[in-house]
Amino acid sequence: MPTRRDFLGALFGASATIPALKNDGLQRIFSTVSAAGNRSAEAMAEDEDFWFEIRNAFTLDANIMNLNNGGVCPSPRVVLQAMERYLNLSNEAPAYTMWRLLEPEVENVRKGLAATFGCDPEELAITRNASEALEIAQLGQTLSPGDEVLTTDQDYPRMLTTWDQRVRRDGIVLTKVSFPDPPPSPDYLVQMFEQAITPKTRVIHFCHITNLSGQIFPVKAICEMARAKGITTIVDGAHAFAHFPFTYADLQCDYYGTSLHKWLLAPIGTGFLFARRELIGKTWPMMAAGKNQDDDIRKFEEIGTHPAANHDAIAEALAFHHGIGAHRKAARLRYLRNRWMKRLDGKPGVTMYTSYDPAQSCGIANIGIKGIDPGKLTGYLWNEHRILVTPIGHPACTGIRVTPNVYTLTNQIDRFGDVMEGIIAKGRLS
Repeated sequence: MPTRRDFLGALFGASATIPALKNDGLQRIFSTVSAAGNRSAEAMAEDEDFWFEIRNAFTLDANIMNLNNGGVCPSPRVVLQAMERYLNLSNEAPAYTMWRLLEPEVENVRKGLAATFGCDPEELAITRNASEALEIAQLGQTLSPGDEVLTTDQDYPRMLTTWDQRVRRDGIVLTKVSFPDPPPSPDYLVQMFEQAITPKTRVIHFCHITNLSGQIFPVKAICEMARAKGITTIVDGAHAFAHFPFTYADLQCDYYGTSLHKWLLAPIGTGFLFARRELIGKTWPMMAAGKNQDDDIRKFEEIGTHPAANHDAIAEALAFHHGIGAHRKAARLRYLRNRWMKRLDGKPGVTMYTSYDPAQSCGIANIGIKGIDPGKLTGYLWNEHRILVTPIGHPACTGIRVTPNVYTLTNQIDRFGDVMEGIIAKGRLS
């Protein structure tokens, strides 16, 4: 695993052609982390002074309590500043400054992401989001009429739509299995897929962590079971990467797609696709690439002219992430989640759709209140209290999704709890 020194060296000494990076923001974070000493991640999770310093690294509207960090997250100031510098440099003479100075730096970003994910850089393509990454894998499979794809009815709508298109276009069969939130155990999810496999199953597609209830799947167990049967696995990691600690060794999937503008806090419009080296040549890119690129992971990046600033600033987001530390980050997110969940759990009419088990959940959680529509509750929280959450209408977990981040403070979580307790006690919104 790369160290903080490795990332700082890559950031601040990588190229003499790029303007010097202003590292005041990162150094402040690193100083804050260094002052924590050898305290455990769990002890640091409750240190409000520490997390207040982390919050100060962002430019936030203090009037808004953002508990909707599942879709897209704000970047810390140091990432925004880097992106602005790269955009300004690009604009000076794009044919030279963007294409010849900035674009080659994507290779350093590729190495940094691969080191964090734990794969070979030649297996990782830089994309614009998880949807693009996953659709490359989905649409790039050679499937014949009657071939079956196995997924769940809680997978991301865009990915289900992609398979539905292949059903209409190619005559494949799509099977969606259901599961309760939370499921009885991780093993239940493995058995669920295994029991649904038929002789025609070619692909299993599932979420690393769902966007509906925050359920973490036992990825490695599912992928090893599938590989033993000759079945390809595509894992949707949109909400997982940089959310909680793991590497590819913990997954063993064939393809993995994620967004970096979620938990890594990178610029909006960044993501990556992992594809096992032996599968790259068998996977068609969404946009055409030459035959000479058949086995090159970069064929998945052939999208035409695009800004270099977005993907170059991923480097600062990586440094920020490693500065905080993945274990500290996950411990804080679970601490905040448990703080409000345990306060509201067990109250009349309340259903928690998220497990407390750290193997099955992290920062994302879903709560339902009997008799209160999630959409109306979401509107009430925003209109009356400027609390931002997400309504979830899936029948397996009808409620609101609550997702704090590293900049969320405990007094905000407690205020959210106060408002929710009032609603629960009344059994209505007004």
